[in-house]
Amino acid sequence: MKMKWNLKSLAALLAAASLVSPAFGNEGAVPKGVPRLDHVFVIMMENHGYGQIIGNPNAPFANKLAKSANVATNYFAIGHPSSTNYLETVGGSNFGVRSDNGPDWHNTNCLTNLSTGQPNLDGPTNSGAVCPIWGTGTDAETPATDCTNEITCTTKAPTPINNIDGVLSVPAKTGIDGKTIADQLREDRKTWKSYQESLPPTGADGVDYADGYFTDKSNITAAIPGESQSLVKLYAAKHNPFVYFRSVQEGGLQNVAPFAGEHGLFNDLATGDVPTYSFIAPNQCNDQHGRGNAGPQCDFDPNNDGTQNGLNPALISTGDQALSTIVLAIKNSPVWKEGHTAIVVLWDEDDYSVSPTVNHVLTIVDTNYGKHGVKSNTFYTHFSLLKSIESGLRLPCLNHACDSNTAVMSDLFASDNERDN
Repeated sequence: MKMKWNLKSLAALLAAASLVSPAFGNEGAVPKGVPRLDHVFVIMMENHGYGQIIGNPNAPFANKLAKSANVATNYFAIGHPSSTNYLETVGGSNFGVRSDNGPDWHNTNCLTNLSTGQPNLDGPTNSGAVCPIWGTGTDAETPATDCTNEITCTTKAPTPINNIDGVLSVPAKTGIDGKTIADQLREDRKTWKSYQESLPPTGADGVDYADGYFTDKSNITAAIPGESQSLVKLYAAKHNPFVYFRSVQEGGLQNVAPFAGEHGLFNDLATGDVPTYSFIAPNQCNDQHGRGNAGPQCDFDPNNDGTQNGLNPALISTGDQALSTIVLAIKNSPVWKEGHTAIVVLWDEDDYSVSPTVNHVLTIVDTNYGKHGVKSNTFYTHFSLLKSIESGLRLPCLNHACDSNTAVMSDLFASDNERDN
């Protein structure tokens, strides 16, 4: 049979091949240093630095957990804003996205930021929706300090925002693979879910924001005549990194689940029917991010100065109680009594305060095995966390997790039994 090829069919074939084959992607060897893990729960909190949580009387559960579990005392987020850090935590790269812009849902004709080498930015000239990530290419540089994206410096306000520690930077890297740990798990016939609080009943497809029912696409006044309140943006796609990827948009959205309901987080925990890897994002009141139209206990912090003085105490308390509910549900689940399970609690970035504040955030590792009470001063980042989880799940390192200066968090995931390693 003679086949006729045109540019469109060839492009479609190449696109399909890139989604299923890691052959040309930036994956390395399986990292060593972490005992084999059966289940991992990653709980992402929001927008507060290490010193704003540790020692804060309004965060008693987080502080109690930090004392009883293991803590990375020298852990840094990579950049700003939120979405960038979420992508780096699950994919080892910003994939050219340095904004909180939502996904360009199901657009198969746009050019990815990886392919163009041009970053998607917030800034004065917003780049717009993010083209679904796939293929390989070049991600965006993370400079040590930044005046061009989230912060605009002027002669009157010349202080830039600090990425990482304000000294280190991450150069743009070629050969970045447009995939996440979710793709790796699927390829290895393991399971994953992204649990998102306040997801609407209709699911995540096409939704950038939701309040648990209404979405940014809803006509609220048509459903509730005379309604004057605006949508409370509790669920946010920017806190659900997997939906930015073509592989998930086209075939993995069933892996995005709410907290409540038959296949939600709390039901899965109660039955013990949980995936290998669980990414857990409380809503924007319960993750300590805050909203401006959801009442005083969810109000944004009055002053972002890097200290506890400028915080909304109710917002910190609300998030701490939500964190307690999630962690205790995991520990009461049958899965906590089986095999090797790890819970990781971390904050995505600091509160955007400027120098001398740096992007130093709290990360806690709790396990149902091994050592506890470890306080590690080793330099770690979101790339380290991905590399460590990949080590425990016996997956290849991915993108910047493969960098030689990305350390495995072996001291925080350590086992008392050498045979586990």
